[in-house]
Amino acid sequence: MTPPDHIVYVIDDDPCVREAVSELLSSAGLNAVAFGSVAEYLTQSGPELPGCLVLDVNMPDISGLDFQKQLAATDHVPIVFITGHGDIPTSVRAIKAGALDFLTKPFGDEVLLQAVDAAIEQDRKALQKRTDLAQLRARYASLTPREREVLPLVVAGLLNKQAAAELGISEITLQIHRSNVMRKMEARSVAELVRLAARLDVSIPPAQGRRGMRR
Repeated sequence: MTPPDHIVYVIDDDPCVREAVSELLSSAGLNAVAFGSVAEYLTQSGPELPGCLVLDVNMPDISGLDFQKQLAATDHVPIVFITGHGDIPTSVRAIKAGALDFLTKPFGDEVLLQAVDAAIEQDRKALQKRTDLAQLRARYASLTPREREVLPLVVAGLLNKQAAAELGISEITLQIHRSNVMRKMEARSVAELVRLAARLDVSIPPAQGRRGMRR
């Protein structure tokens, strides 16, 4: 049996709604796990899979909107709100805070399934970006202290002679470090190294602050 490549969390204190939503998701081939409260949801440690959180707005332990606020600073899965007492201010607040959708009960099956599919796809892309960034940071961490000094000078466009003078080393030594930087960062060109450095927020020294440059 092929393991699921996604997960949908359902949090609703109404057992009837919880069961109905879970059955709908399962019938559509989606991997769903249901909880009766936020506290119950927080006790589990889910797999690192693309996912979605179908969250009721009104619950006894904590409101869905307050829980959304708590999650704001984390890499959480996209939220699709469901509620039996929707109003425009609440829906606007939820969407502005990052919710993917806000559905008022009773909602159509296809409406919910489309929202969940969109949320999973959004999270799949976000998870891939986080994975790529983690791998990029690992590559950067493999650089020696000297190579980390060389990288921003290469990105800044200095010639080997200029960068060597900036660091007080020979041009041949600079070339060796530069080659190591390109290899370890898996950059096929300086242009690609520039893009990688931008993703890492590597600080590039201003031209006027450099010493040892020659025209």
